[in-house]
Amino acid sequence: MNNSVEIKNLDLEFGTVKVLQNLNLDIGAGEFLVLLGSSGCGKSTLLNCIAGLLDVSAGQIHIKGTNVTWAEPSERGIGMVFQSYALYPQMTVEGNLSFGLKNAGLAKTEIAARIKRAAEILQIEPLLKRKPAALSGGQRQRVAIGRALVRDVDVFLFDEPLSNLDAKLRADLRVEIKRLHQNLKNTMIYVTHDQIEAMTLADRIAIMRDGKIMQLGSPDEIYGRPINKYVAGFIGSPSMNFLEGELSDGLFEVGGVSIPMAGYEFASTATTSGGATLGIRPEHVVTGELVVNAPFQTDVTIDLIEPTGSDTLVDCEFAGGRFRVRMDGQAKVSVGDTIRLGIDPARASLFDRDTELRL
Repeated sequence: MNNSVEIKNLDLEFGTVKVLQNLNLDIGAGEFLVLLGSSGCGKSTLLNCIAGLLDVSAGQIHIKGTNVTWAEPSERGIGMVFQSYALYPQMTVEGNLSFGLKNAGLAKTEIAARIKRAAEILQIEPLLKRKPAALSGGQRQRVAIGRALVRDVDVFLFDEPLSNLDAKLRADLRVEIKRLHQNLKNTMIYVTHDQIEAMTLADRIAIMRDGKIMQLGSPDEIYGRPINKYVAGFIGSPSMNFLEGELSDGLFEVGGVSIPMAGYEFASTATTSGGATLGIRPEHVVTGELVVNAPFQTDVTIDLIEPTGSDTLVDCEFAGGRFRVRMDGQAKVSVGDTIRLGIDPARASLFDRDTELRL
């Protein structure tokens, strides 16, 4: 895979505070990479370093094989879409799209052709003569994307572009951004704290924490084989259930319960005994007729029920801790009911109690 963006040993310090630490990342040509993490993890800072909006303390940034570490943003061959639309209120949509191109000295015919193409792709042709005040939030964000699109660059950077929109608009524009990437096949680097956006948009996800990349992989890898307890708890809604116990002789012991771990795939270097945390996602706990096939089964009493329409989330107590189960939305259950649960260790995750790394 040819790399479109390469980040080598990148450091960024504000005074004595290290925001990014020895960060390395290769992004393939045409790849959709999502930088995911909670507020303050360094994801937007990293994006701003790639864009040239922040000067790095150490390391290098290469775009399409060229070292752009100290290049101006306009010289990097990037288009950027911000969380705030940052449109000129006194200009029409057409004026906003053409402004940067006019400053770059492009011919009128070329400017018109680029605006026409971007407007068709983003379906904003009827809006070209309107001013931003006459547009909805979703339309303004489309125009902001269009302003990056007309630059005709190889790399697009998105800094939480949908976070100012309501849930319905976010879902609609998320689909449009995915379709945009499929049609253009440009490299896209996308910052978000929304795991649904990350899982649905990304070819690969980089989960960040404290200025470091915790795990880099496909959505399936990060969801199915999280590298540590932090990643496991961050990805998934509702969050993964965690049970603190002891691992010994192929059994996970917790709260007087023994769960056989036959079928669990240990990492080649992992210890198979000692203090450990067992993680199991609410959607991987089986109920009803499927329980008979589960290697481990137990009865629990329902404490709380949260209907969400397509699913029903059930809270119960298991092995001395709170445990959540995702059931079908039509499940006929009530608080106080006793139900049988099944767990397949092959779908679980085990983490070392001290290092929190996957076993």
